Amino acid sequence: MVPLLLLSAPLGAQTIDKVVAVVGGEKLLLSDIEEELMRSKMQGQQGGRPDRCQLFENMLTHKLLLHQAKIDSLEVNPSAVEGEMDRRLRYFIGQIGSEQALERYFNRSMYQIKDDLRESIGEQMLAQQMQQKIVDKVSLTPEEVKRFFHEIPQDSLPDVPEQYEIQQIMIHPPSNSEAKFAVRQRLLELRERILKGERFTTLAALYSEDRGSAVRGGELGMRGRDEFVREFSNAAFNLKEGQVSSVVETEFGFHIIQMIEHKGSTANVRHILMKPQYSSDMMSAAMQRLDSIASAVAADSITFERAALQFSADKRSAMNQATLINPYTGTTLFQKEQLEPADYYIIKELKEGQTSKPFESRDEHANVVLKMVRLKRIVPAHRANLRDDYDAIQRIAKSRAEAEILNSWVRKQQKATYIKIDPEFSTCQFQVPGWVK
Repeated sequence: MVPLLLLSAPLGAQTIDKVVAVVGGEKLLLSDIEEELMRSKMQGQQGGRPDRCQLFENMLTHKLLLHQAKIDSLEVNPSAVEGEMDRRLRYFIGQIGSEQALERYFNRSMYQIKDDLRESIGEQMLAQQMQQKIVDKVSLTPEEVKRFFHEIPQDSLPDVPEQYEIQQIMIHPPSNSEAKFAVRQRLLELRERILKGERFTTLAALYSEDRGSAVRGGELGMRGRDEFVREFSNAAFNLKEGQVSSVVETEFGFHIIQMIEHKGSTANVRHILMKPQYSSDMMSAAMQRLDSIASAVAADSITFERAALQFSADKRSAMNQATLINPYTGTTLFQKEQLEPADYYIIKELKEGQTSKPFESRDEHANVVLKMVRLKRIVPAHRANLRDDYDAIQRIAKSRAEAEILNSWVRKQQKATYIKIDPEFSTCQFQVPGWVK
């Protein structure tokens, strides 16, 4: 399969430019290729002539998909483009150190970088939509997955690291009005300091518990209304530019928000996040409650599964026989890196069937929770097989089937589309023949 390349912002390379390919109405410049090679090196990938040819073919496929997407009048959501642009800018700034360093590396102003990246991402999303349209109806029966497994060379199957199936009972610390009042007061004091002239960005860097945005002065980037939780979105989108909200409570904690820029259904805001701080007495009371549940389970007064259904705050696992669902895969198996560090620290000391003592951890929103877990099953590291890894093999088989469909489409479009390749690339050994006519 020729993978769809996700291009990044141009890097401003000083290249004597020329058109090296025309695909339908889309032109591909030499600078596009050189700039993408520079981006690959920035991310630690190795360059070289074979990579250059492969990259060139990836970009030809991208242009072919983009050409057809425009013919089919596909459109992208502007707020999705803005959100992805912001995500990538944060990544590049994190890699290179600062906005100023990024401007020097790109040899462009931030405004120009954003403008270039916005256009590039819009084209990527159109091409992705077109690719999804082409492979959308690909589905495999269990028999087809089994046949794929038996036909594929064994050394082509992935090695699967050790995995864990886990049950849990989770409770929140007591919802204490004193703790909530205290965090509200801290945020109101910060809001008052901002209204008196202190910089929101400085206070966010110092005090916000959302460390990902705190390093950028609390800035979240241009996002659509539906990309925030409802309470945050309602408060943010009612602000005027420069205005600071009152305290807003969400499932993540408590916030104050400042509107930076509002464009239609998208906005760029800053926020300061704080979470309630629980005293040792509060945590002790919650731990005692979980201890009593653990004692009842240990005495066989109640099953672990029944206790989860009755007491656990995590209703999704509680309704699944207390078994956790991996949000990355949709299965009940977790690799080490997919677990909360505090959870893995406990789990690695357990044997199959053993239940932990209650311990402090974090939920998916980084809020303090208390848990007890049972290690239901350990799947040792192994070469992928149908019994333990059907879902993973199904994904590989589906990917191969999609690759065949896409390559077939490319071959068909090569014949029906005007394509001209510069002689500099005509000697490349392409995965899908037919580019050079």
